[in-house]
Amino acid sequence: NHSSVTEFVLVGFTNLQELLFGIFLLTYITTLVGNLGMIILIRTNSQLHVPMYFFLSHLSLMDICCSSSITPKFLSGLLVERNVISFNGCITQFYFFAVFGTTEAILLAVMAYDRYVAICEPLRYLVAMPHGVCVQLVVGCYAAGSLNALVHTSGLLRLSFCGPNLVNHFYCEMPPLLLLSCSDTWLNKTVMAVCVGFIITISVLAIVVSYSCILLAIWNIRSAEGRHKAFSTCTSHLMVVALFYGSAAFLYLHPFSRHAEDQGKTASVFYTMVTPMLNPFIYSLRNKEVRSTLRR
Repeated sequence: NHSSVTEFVLVGFTNLQELLFGIFLLTYITTLVGNLGMIILIRTNSQLHVPMYFFLSHLSLMDICCSSSITPKFLSGLLVERNVISFNGCITQFYFFAVFGTTEAILLAVMAYDRYVAICEPLRYLVAMPHGVCVQLVVGCYAAGSLNALVHTSGLLRLSFCGPNLVNHFYCEMPPLLLLSCSDTWLNKTVMAVCVGFIITISVLAIVVSYSCILLAIWNIRSAEGRHKAFSTCTSHLMVVALFYGSAAFLYLHPFSRHAEDQGKTASVFYTMVTPMLNPFIYSLRNKEVRSTLRR
C-alpha cells in the first residue's frame, strides 16, 4: 500500500446540520430501543422460542450493529466543522458495515425459507427446523458476511490514495472511496458488482421461490381465517425485504458517477438508519404474539 492519504474528510450533509443531528439522534435512539426491546421480548418469553423469532432476534441484532457502525461517527461529524476520519478508521468502518449489511441480506432469505417450511409443512416445522439447524443457518450468514467484507476490504487496501481526500458521503463506503483512488479501480468495481449482484440475486431468488410456494399453499387453504393468519405471518417480512433490498440495490448497482454519489447518500439514509428503525415496529405492530408479550 503506497497511500499518501492518512485521513479522509467525510462531507456528508452540509446544510441544516443542527436539525439533522436532532432527527438522526432520535432515529438512532429509537433503533436501539426498538431492536433491543425486540431481543429482550423474544429471550424472556418462552412462547417465542421458536425458529421464526430466533431469526428475528438476530435480525434485530444486525440492525443494531449495522446502524451503530455508522451513526455515532455521523452524529459527531454534524457537530464539528470538519468531520475527519483516519485511513485505518475508514477501512475498519467499511469492513464492519459490510459484514453486518451482507449478513442481514442473507438472513432475510433464510427467514423466507423458514416461513416456507412453517406454512407449507406445518406438521414437520419443528422437526425440519430444530435449534441446531437454525444456529447453523445463522452462523452461515455471519460467515458469508465476513467473507464478503474481507474480499472488498482487501481490494481497498491494495489501492493507492494520493490525491483528494474529500469523501462525498457521511460514512466510508466503497463507491465514493473508489472515486478518490489514483489506482486502477476496474477490478474493485467488477468484484463489487459481481459479489453484490450474486448475493442480491441468490437471496431474492430464494425469497421469490419461497413465497411462490407459500402463495400456492395459501390458495389451497379453504378458511378465510386460515388464509388471513398465513398472510399476516408473511407481510411483515415482505415489507422489511422491500425496504432493505430496494435501497441496497439502488446504492450498489447504480452507475459510478458524482451525480450518483449525491443520490446514493439519500438511499444510504434509508439503508443504514430508517430501515433498522422501522423493522422492529413492522414486526411488533403486525404480530399478535409480540404485541401480547409486550402488553404483559
